[in-house]
Amino acid sequence: MARRKAAPERFGVCPYVTAQWLLQGKWTIVLLHCLSDGTKRFGELQRMMPELTHSTLSSQLKQLEEEGLVRREAFAEVPPRVEYSLTELGRSFVPVLQDIEAWGQHYIDYLHKRDAGEKDAATA
Repeated sequence: MARRKAAPERFGVCPYVTAQWLLQGKWTIVLLHCLSDGTKRFGELQRMMPELTHSTLSSQLKQLEEEGLVRREAFAEVPPRVEYSLTELGRSFVPVLQDIEAWGQHYIDYLHKRDAGEKDAATA
């Protein structure tokens, strides 16, 4: 399966360019987080991210599978069942997700303090 577009020249050479390329999808980090606690079916992922369209979710999953971060397992059943999980490589990203979560919460706290300070200044 071909990439959506050509990888940057430094892909596979520079760790920052490589990571940025792999994580460029708008929902990639959230999707990896959703899969970090176990295998999910497509419908489960849709319910976890209701603002994500069916086609975007499908595209992001295909891209992550192509990059070796997500495993897609189809079962020969009626109705068909497909499950998605992180590969070993994908699971190695979980500590990074935890760091992103901690930093994101730190930034949310900053925003709350900043907004509270702006409200205090406006009422003074």
